[in-house]
Amino acid sequence: MNLPLWRTGRLTDPRTLPLLITLALFIAMFAYGSLAYRGFFSLQVFLNLFIDNAFLLIVAIGMTFVVISGGIDLSVGGLVALTTMISATLAQNHHWPIWIVIPLVLALGALFGAFQGVLIQYFRLQPFIVTLGGLFLTRGLCFLVNIESITITDPAYTQLSEFRVHLGEYAITTNVLIAAVAFAAAIWLAHFRPFGRYVYAIGGNEKSALLMGLPVARTKVLVYTLSGFCAALGGVTFTFYMLSGYGLHAQGMELDAIAATVIGGTLLTGGVGYLTGTLFGVLILGVIQTLITFDGTLSSWWTRIVIGALLCVFCVMQRLLEKHTTGRQKHRSDITPVSGGRRETTPATAATARTGTLDQLA
Repeated sequence: MNLPLWRTGRLTDPRTLPLLITLALFIAMFAYGSLAYRGFFSLQVFLNLFIDNAFLLIVAIGMTFVVISGGIDLSVGGLVALTTMISATLAQNHHWPIWIVIPLVLALGALFGAFQGVLIQYFRLQPFIVTLGGLFLTRGLCFLVNIESITITDPAYTQLSEFRVHLGEYAITTNVLIAAVAFAAAIWLAHFRPFGRYVYAIGGNEKSALLMGLPVARTKVLVYTLSGFCAALGGVTFTFYMLSGYGLHAQGMELDAIAATVIGGTLLTGGVGYLTGTLFGVLILGVIQTLITFDGTLSSWWTRIVIGALLCVFCVMQRLLEKHTTGRQKHRSDITPVSGGRRETTPATAATARTGTLDQLA
């Protein structure tokens, strides 16, 4: 019996196919671990994927918005480290209350992201160069604050770090709750607010977004502001996780966030992506680490090797899907009859073909 046409089309849609592949990969990897290692198939192991990667999920949420808009943000790892250093210094050395420290570092993260967005949008600088400079700047500022690791013993921080929500015999941490709220808010922002549609439109075709009268400049600045805020929030949760501040914290986290975003099905060319895919991209990175831990004979560097291989595979797959989609749209625009003849393909019609499905995406 044949599947209905809309179902088969949805399964082979280049926008949703990477997400389906990500879901299938996560299920396959978790199933392999369950069969290969005793004790792997348990709710606590599954919950540990969230507990150990909550901060990465929050950072990857901001990265997803940036990549969908057609940009990149390499500064998030340094901003996470700087957030831990400022939080630890203010709370531990200067005894500031937590209800002042956390809003302050979140505001600083958002302002730093907005500053990068202004440089990118109004000075027409490349996002790669601007955010790479932001990475060097934040890492350097960490060691201006303190060159040593600062252990946090503040009662408020330790209580939040040790707080658990019990689900029967299992438990989740404060970080998981924060990540869940951030993920729900990001879904609402991306799929139920005009801001989300603007981000998809800019990533699909910025010139077409300008022609449609969308607030491109404001949206791009807000995207980097959101990324900075998410990086700072990820730094807050990382502080709860480590109970310390250190300039070498979160080394390579910017690459992990990009990897999780791409493995989750977000196209590096922009315009296509799902936050649900990013969530499972983060879980896949967590499963890889857990599999290596359960094996016990492999070096931790195998985590990087496997993640790098997966990233290359997904980048190649994205390129092939992009070529297939472009070819199909060009073929349709060439054969569509208009007044008894063929419609001529122009840059405007090609841009319209690319951005005409924004309502479906958002």
